[in-house]
Amino acid sequence: MNKELIHQFESLPTPFYFYDMDFLTKTLDAAKGEAEKYGFHLHYAVKANFNAPILNLIADKGFGADCVSGREVEVAVENGFKPSEVVFAGVGKSDSEINSALDLNIFCFNCESIMEIEVINELAKAKGKTAQIALRINPNVNANTHKYITTGLSENKFGINMWELDDVLSTLQKSENIELIGLHFHIGSQITDLTSFKNLTSKINKIQEWFYSRQIIVKVINAGGGLGIDYHNPNGQIPDFAEYFRIFNEFLELRSGQEVHFELGRSLVGQCGSLISRVLYIKNGLKKNFAILDAGMTELIRPMLYNAHHEIENLSSTSGERIKYDIVGPICESTDCFAKDLELSETKRGDLFQIKSAGGYGEVMASDYNLKTLHPAQYSK
Repeated sequence: MNKELIHQFESLPTPFYFYDMDFLTKTLDAAKGEAEKYGFHLHYAVKANFNAPILNLIADKGFGADCVSGREVEVAVENGFKPSEVVFAGVGKSDSEINSALDLNIFCFNCESIMEIEVINELAKAKGKTAQIALRINPNVNANTHKYITTGLSENKFGINMWELDDVLSTLQKSENIELIGLHFHIGSQITDLTSFKNLTSKINKIQEWFYSRQIIVKVINAGGGLGIDYHNPNGQIPDFAEYFRIFNEFLELRSGQEVHFELGRSLVGQCGSLISRVLYIKNGLKKNFAILDAGMTELIRPMLYNAHHEIENLSSTSGERIKYDIVGPICESTDCFAKDLELSETKRGDLFQIKSAGGYGEVMASDYNLKTLHPAQYSK
């Protein structure tokens, strides 16, 4: 981070999130450029970061939106996304959320159960509308990621299982206000082993064959998202969108006229954001040194929830001496720790810290536990 920005931050109350909008633009352009080579359609997963300027920029770049709540649908549209390019996923959509999305005439509901299809049909009928849906099918593919963020195994709550599909088709035949337009798949989050996506294409091809043998060809194949970022090497790092999209182009077996859609979140916004915090105290123990920050699990919960790694830098220190610290927050929980035995330049009260790769699932998961205050986000010019 350049000295001008650090100097600017010194006069601001902490903690706050900082977003590098120039780097976000580069990442969006990279993803869109690679996807356009194959005519792929991109939806941004709003759950990763719904900060308004970020949504505005992504919408301006021509992305659609992937939403998992009725409020996310509304916020996406309020911030420039076209309803005709909004998909609504989620295992538990309420009646009011469905009705709101129907009123907005969104592109598609990604349905996860037979009962959900029945409810959407009933609500659409009451409005005199036809709802477009995609079936979210559980492909039973291991994403090789953290067990808390895998979603494509038969043991997960997400999606429709293969053994349910005959009953699904029977339900669709009776649902006059439903139009099946797609098949939807999503196997998890923060996936860095691209072999998982190749395995997904194999499962999609087999499932497509199942539908094709019943004379069903859908318009949309939605391969979900889940592409991860490199938390250990964040500086200037843009995910390998070229290889990611190449895999789907090479191994997906499409029928004539079919479109391929994706729902990327963290890979688009993860590296543009940082949490900026200030050192409150240094506490020296017999075996441990603690750097106590004014940010904690209330501002960034990923390290405490997933044991996730974030690179941390002391922006203020010019000392050549290296000391190991546990980097902890002020919250009254023993788990409120960002890193243990982290070697940093000698640190003192008032130093500014940058916790990197926090653009995805950072600010959106902040809470007011302990009534802590997160100050307004800052943006690069």
